[in-house]
Amino acid sequence: MPKKPNDFDQLSLDDELNQDYEDPAEEKKTRRRRTKAALAEVQEKILDVEYSDVMRKSYIDYSMSVITARALPDVRDGLKPVQRRIIYDMNELGVTSDKPYRKVARIVGDTMGKYHPHGDSSIGDALIVMAQDWKKNAPLVDGHGNFGSIEGDEAAAQRYIECRLTPYSEQVMLSDIKENTVDFVPNYDEQEEEPAILPCKLPNLLINGSDGIAVGMATSIPTHNLGEVVDAAIFYLDNPWAQTEDLMAYLPGPDFPTGGIISNRSALREIYETGSGRIKVRGKVVAEQDKGGRERLVITEIPYTMIGDGIGKFLMSVADLVENKTLPDITDISNQSSKDGIRIVLELKKGADISNIENILYKKTKLEDTFGYNLLAISHGRPETMPLPNVFRDFVEFQFDIYQRKFYNLLKKAYRKKEIDEGLLLAIDVVDTIVEILRGSRTVRQAKECLMTGNTKDIRFRTKTAEKQAAGLHFTEVQADSILELRLARLVGLELESIQEDYNKLLKSISRYERLLGSRAEMKKEIKRELQVLRDKFARPRRTQIIDAGEIVIEEKPEEILPMVVLIDRFHYVRGVDPAVYEKNKEQLDAESRHVIPTFTDRRIIVFTDTGKAHTLKVRDIPYGRLKDKGTPIDNISGYDSKVENIVQILPLEPEKELIFVSTDGYVKRVSLGEFDVTRRTVDSTKLSEGARVLAILPYTGATLMLVSANRFGIRFQQAEIPQQGKTARGAIGLKLEEGDILEEASDSGLIRLSKRGGKGKKR
Repeated sequence: MPKKPNDFDQLSLDDELNQDYEDPAEEKKTRRRRTKAALAEVQEKILDVEYSDVMRKSYIDYSMSVITARALPDVRDGLKPVQRRIIYDMNELGVTSDKPYRKVARIVGDTMGKYHPHGDSSIGDALIVMAQDWKKNAPLVDGHGNFGSIEGDEAAAQRYIECRLTPYSEQVMLSDIKENTVDFVPNYDEQEEEPAILPCKLPNLLINGSDGIAVGMATSIPTHNLGEVVDAAIFYLDNPWAQTEDLMAYLPGPDFPTGGIISNRSALREIYETGSGRIKVRGKVVAEQDKGGRERLVITEIPYTMIGDGIGKFLMSVADLVENKTLPDITDISNQSSKDGIRIVLELKKGADISNIENILYKKTKLEDTFGYNLLAISHGRPETMPLPNVFRDFVEFQFDIYQRKFYNLLKKAYRKKEIDEGLLLAIDVVDTIVEILRGSRTVRQAKECLMTGNTKDIRFRTKTAEKQAAGLHFTEVQADSILELRLARLVGLELESIQEDYNKLLKSISRYERLLGSRAEMKKEIKRELQVLRDKFARPRRTQIIDAGEIVIEEKPEEILPMVVLIDRFHYVRGVDPAVYEKNKEQLDAESRHVIPTFTDRRIIVFTDTGKAHTLKVRDIPYGRLKDKGTPIDNISGYDSKVENIVQILPLEPEKELIFVSTDGYVKRVSLGEFDVTRRTVDSTKLSEGARVLAILPYTGATLMLVSANRFGIRFQQAEIPQQGKTARGAIGLKLEEGDILEEASDSGLIRLSKRGGKGKKR
C-alpha cells in the first residue's frame, strides 16, 4: 500500500513518482503538495540583486583579470604572465642555451597545455618578440630561423623555426628558481604548478621595456641600457632616499636597441617623476660623398617607433616630398639595409642644402617621432603608474625577499648535509662495529634501529667488544640512512679526506649563510656583488644619444614659378607641358585636347560639374611630362568623381572675372570667380532644385544670353539683367518653363529678338 498524503515529507521524489495510487483524488492532492514544497525550496535560493550591480562587478572582475593576468608586466621581473610561462616552460623542458634548439611549435603547445590556455598565436607572438634583438635590449629567447625583421617582415610559421633560452634568461631570470625563492601556484586546471613570479636579479622592466593594452589602460615602457640600470640600482641600494634627479645621474634616459637620438633631454626628468610623458625620438643621419664628389644623406639609425612597416612608410613619405617639390634636391632613394644594420641612402643634387634637407625630414616625416612613455606595471598586486624611484624601490624589496628565501633554503640544506657528514665522520671511527651490526642483523630495519638507539637484541656479534660498542650508538635517522646507503669505496683514504674537507667547507658556508641572514648590511653587499657580476657579463655600450635639440626651422625657399600649358583630353586625363613644347606641337595637341589652359605652376584651376560642385586643382599637382605622356585622371588629383559627375567647365582661377551659371530648370546667375578662392578642395558652386543640373557655365562678357528649351521655346536678353549672387544661391528665372520642359541650350549669341529676362520666350 502507498503511504498517505500526510506522510509526504518522508517521501523521496523517486519513491513518490513510483507509487501506484488507487485513488486519483489522493494522487492529485499529493502532487499539488509536492509542487508547493518544490516551489518553496526554489524561492529560498533566489537572490534579489540589482542588475547593474551584477554587471558592474562582472566587468570589474573581467577588467582586473585582463590587467593582472594578461596585459601588464609585473614590476619585479618585468614580464607579462605569458612571457613568464614561456620562459618557465622552456626551462622545465630543458631547452637551455647549452642544449640543441627545439621547435617553437613544441614550446608553444606545451606552454598552452600546461600554463596558458589562451590560444597558440598569442603565445607564439610573445615568444617571437622575446627573440627579436631590435625590440629587446637583452633578448630572453635565442631564435634560430626566420623570426621576422626590423622592416616588418613576419616570422615564419611556428613549425619552421626553433629556439632555446638565452644565457640572460638562465642567469638573470631562472638561476635560483629551485631554491624556494618564489611562490608556486596551481595552474589553470590545478594539474601543474607554476611560479607566481620569476626570481629576476636585474630590473628587467627597465632593461627590456614592455607594451600592452588592458581594459581602460595601457603601458608603454621603453628599453634602457643594462649597465646604467644596474648602476642606478646599486646606487639606490646604498641610498634608499634617492630621488629621480639622483637616479638620472646614472640612468640618463632610455636606450633603444635601434639607436637613434632622443631630442628632448630636458623633459625626461618630469617624465620619470610622473611615470608618463612624451619622448621625442629621431633617426641618425650622416652625410657622405661618393667617388664622383656627389653628396648623399645616409640614415644609419631609425627611431624605435619606425620598427616594422614604418620604414616603408618613411620611404613613401620622402618620395611624396620629392614629387611635390618640397625636397627637390633629392634625386634618388634606396633602402640598402641588411642584417648588418640600417642604411637608407638619399642621393642629392650638387650644392644641396644638407642641413635644411635634414630639418625637412625630421619635420615632415616619421624620422622624428614621439614615443608615448607610460610606466604602468603591476605593483603589489595592483596596476600603478610608477615614478622611477618607485621602480627601484619595488625591485630592491624583491631582491631582499628572494635572497632571504634563497639563503634560508641553502642554510636548511647545509644543516641537513652537516648532519649527514657528521654521521659519516663518526661512522668512520666505528666502521668495524657497523659492519658487525650489518652482518648480524636479519633486516635493514633491525640494523637501522641499532644504529639509532643502540638496541642489540637479536643481533649476532662476533665479539662482546663489538656488541658493547654497538649498544652505545645513537645516530639520528638521517645519519643512519646515509650510513646504510654508504658505498664501501668511500672508506678509501682519499675519500675519507674528501668527506672531512667537504665538512669543513660546509661549516664555512653555514657561517656565511647565518651571517647574511642575520645582517641586512651583509645581505646588501651580496646583492650588490651579484648585480656587479651580471652587469660585467651582460652590459654593452649605450646606443641612443640623448640631446636637447632646438625647434626645427625649415628655410622656406620661394617656389620657382614656371609657365605651363595644362592639357585635358576627352577622357579627362590631365597633364602639363612646357609652353615651348606646346607651341611646337600646337596643331596636334589642340586636336587631342578638349581643354587647353595656359597658366603658371603657382596657380589653380577650377573644375565645375553638372552636380553643382566646384573642385580646385593645384597646377603644381598636375604631372609635368613629356609630349607622349598620357597624364593622370583628374579624379586622382582632385575631389572630382567621374562616376557621378560630368564636367561642365574648366577654367583657371582668376578672381577678377565673372561667370554666368545656367541650370536646366531655367535659372541663371552671375558669380564672381573670387567666390572659389578658398582653401577647401571641393565646394558647392550653386544651389539646384530637385532633379536640376548645371547646363552651362559661360564667361560674363556683358553681351546677350540666349536660352532654348527642349520644347523649342527660346529667349534672348542682356547679360547685365542677370543678378550677381554668391556660390550658394539658386539664381533668378532666365526662361519661364512650361511643366515638363527643361533647358537644352545656352549661348552668348543668337537670332532671337531681344527681350527681357524671365519671360516665356518665343516658339522657334
